[in-house]
Amino acid sequence: MSVLKLLISMVMLMSFMKNWNLVQEGLFVLSFLAGVWIYHDFGVFGVGFNLGLDMISYIMVMLSFWIMALVILASFSIKFNKKFSSSFILVNLLLLMCLLITFSATEYMMLYIFFEASLIPTLILILGWGYQPERIQAGVYMLFYTLFFSLPLLGSLLLLNFFEMSLMMKMEMFMYGEGSSFIISIWYLLSIMAFLVKLPMYTFHLWLPKAHVEAPVAGSMILAGVLLKLGGYGLIRILSLFQSSNKELSWVFMSMGLIGGAMVSLMCLRQVDMKSLIAYSSVAHMGLVLCGVVTFSYWGFSGGVVVMVGHGLCSSGLFCLANIIYERLGSRSLLVSKGLLSFMPSMGLWWFLLSVSNMASPPSLNLLGEINLIISVLNWELLTLIGLVMLSFFSGGYTLYMYSMSQHGLFFNSVYSCCSGKVREYIVLFLHWLPLNILILNINVLEIFS
Repeated sequence: MSVLKLLISMVMLMSFMKNWNLVQEGLFVLSFLAGVWIYHDFGVFGVGFNLGLDMISYIMVMLSFWIMALVILASFSIKFNKKFSSSFILVNLLLLMCLLITFSATEYMMLYIFFEASLIPTLILILGWGYQPERIQAGVYMLFYTLFFSLPLLGSLLLLNFFEMSLMMKMEMFMYGEGSSFIISIWYLLSIMAFLVKLPMYTFHLWLPKAHVEAPVAGSMILAGVLLKLGGYGLIRILSLFQSSNKELSWVFMSMGLIGGAMVSLMCLRQVDMKSLIAYSSVAHMGLVLCGVVTFSYWGFSGGVVVMVGHGLCSSGLFCLANIIYERLGSRSLLVSKGLLSFMPSMGLWWFLLSVSNMASPPSLNLLGEINLIISVLNWELLTLIGLVMLSFFSGGYTLYMYSMSQHGLFFNSVYSCCSGKVREYIVLFLHWLPLNILILNINVLEIFS
């Protein structure tokens, strides 16, 4: 079975885009089929048409299908309010197709083209179904940050093709430092810049909170759940070409990941917008992933992939919760949405469960991944302990701040009655939480790098 079968299935789903329920059920069926697909331990499988999966790609494709199915389930208000629902389905399926081809590309140029192509459906989601007029500025920020820093990657790939006569992954041998090491280091920096912006690394993160705040719930969920993972996935693929330069310059990214993560965590403590707080927490989590990936170790790679999956599920669930509150109160401000336990008591359980997962408590995947990342970073340099302690401590701090500010206190006087939660919303939250806390039972996933 090749990846082409999944692509053809998605094209067929596009023809049913006017039937919301059918597309939603079809995506869950595709998630199930992709889940039972992995039945052997080959290095790369499902190969055909320059597409193929190894274990890292497979995990990311599974995550993409699962999150997209939940996105359609969570965005029912678009169908209910008749806000161009068939166009919404089409844009989301196009985005899923771009993600599938990006993750399953076996050639660097194809990865680059579809990495860039995923920008367009995301931009349409933000501009078409966003809430405030500022969504245009948010879309322009996202577009220009990503496009500006990804142009050097295109030049780098063309140069690599000139030297190696091939851009096939796992066949490139550019691991040496021939010529000037300074030139190779500049080449290395230009190659990974696009993925650092997408991750996003601290200092390149300004587009992310804006995009999250202005995006609809579907945009926020897919952005946090899958699109940020494109950065980590791209780094894993590109760093193998520049091992010597990475060894020399890893201290730069290690410092940016740890110090930037701690600073962003402090910024989280002064946010009053729920979505903004969750978006900034994504920057802190992905900073730790960056640290693990640049150590270029077994522990770092495995921890990075596990945290990416755990963060994708957890962050997407939190954005879904923030949207549920927004639909009830018409505001995402923590100053307005206080005392939610008083009039949405059963939803308080899901706030608690996803908040504790966000601060990497057992038995969530985030805990397993962060243990691996901490081991890899400490093994690289013991002094990083200071940054890790700050990151872990403030991670708990801003999550407790978000939970206590939203759930406790005196609720807003103008709220007289409120639906505590619909069955559909509880199903969406449960389907975020279940894989996040059940997958830790299969720790064999760490053997994918051995």
